[in-house]
Amino acid sequence: MLTLTLYSRPDCCLCEEMKTVLAQVRRDISFDLEEINISTDPELEVRFGREIPVLFVNGRKAFK
Repeated sequence: MLTLTLYSRPDCCLCEEMKTVLAQVRRDISFDLEEINISTDPELEVRFGREIPVLFVNGRKAFK
């Protein structure tokens, strides 16, 4: 089973686009999705603030 982790924040149009793409992909490929709001964690804001959305697949950075 694939595990995807999406780092995003509210009111982010690119994040919404990524979620739409993931929903389309999910029709053909089964995966678990964890969404993490970086705005609730200052360390994540520093790490991903300018790159979001960031998608990890099985723990490895895949897309930004």
